[in-house]
Amino acid sequence: MDLQELPEGCIANILSLTTPHDACRLSLISRTFYSSAQSDSVWERFLPSDLESIISDSHQYSSLIASCPSKKALYLHLSDHPLLVDQGRKSFQLDKRTGKKLYMIAARDLTIIWGDNPQYWDWTTLPESRFEEVAKLLAVCWFEIRGKISTIILSPGTQYAVFLVFKMMDAQGFHYLPAELTVGIVGGTSSTRSVCLDPNLEESSLGRSFRGLERPKERSDGWLEIEMGDFFNLGFEDEVEMSVKGDKKKLVEAWFFASRYRS
Repeated sequence: MDLQELPEGCIANILSLTTPHDACRLSLISRTFYSSAQSDSVWERFLPSDLESIISDSHQYSSLIASCPSKKALYLHLSDHPLLVDQGRKSFQLDKRTGKKLYMIAARDLTIIWGDNPQYWDWTTLPESRFEEVAKLLAVCWFEIRGKISTIILSPGTQYAVFLVFKMMDAQGFHYLPAELTVGIVGGTSSTRSVCLDPNLEESSLGRSFRGLERPKERSDGWLEIEMGDFFNLGFEDEVEMSVKGDKKKLVEAWFFASRYRS
């Protein structure tokens, strides 16, 4: 049987069992497939089942729903425009190709050693940050930032990568020892990797411990990002903990915006 001879509702049901990326590709087959691929019933399946509970506390919720005439429009908006949720402590969006949930955690929701001491950290604003505040590092001798996220709010059966996203200007002190990035399930296994956080350091100025280490890459929005590690979310009620630790023996002086983690 020719699939194009099936009723539009059947084709829509078939498309809803694929992925958003595949549905868009299949919409090019014919007018019938195109029409089916625009159906709310298709894109409803691609949106998280708990979407309303995730975004209902956002101050953008009402305007977002009003401005999206279809489920597909809502999906595309959430994949292109991160939405502040959880009282502004996280941002939420969808991966455009898969529909998987993506989160960033604001600096205010992280545990920053001495983060409440104005001698070491300054809480300020940046126009280019999606969050209300960022934490600016002034000077510390013990550099450590930790964050946690519950796996229950993430997409189950999904391999996640965790990234540190930050800005660095006129940095000093990051050439003494590599930074340690750790990701793991609380009470379970974790992985630690050493990296060079300053992308501007000359290779010749670094010691042996820095050789071959990964450095941050610049994102399209101008922030730096570096992968901290990954984990597989089975869908159980666990917590993932992430940490970044710097040189504990030397003084660190930097303009370092510890703005957000993402999972």
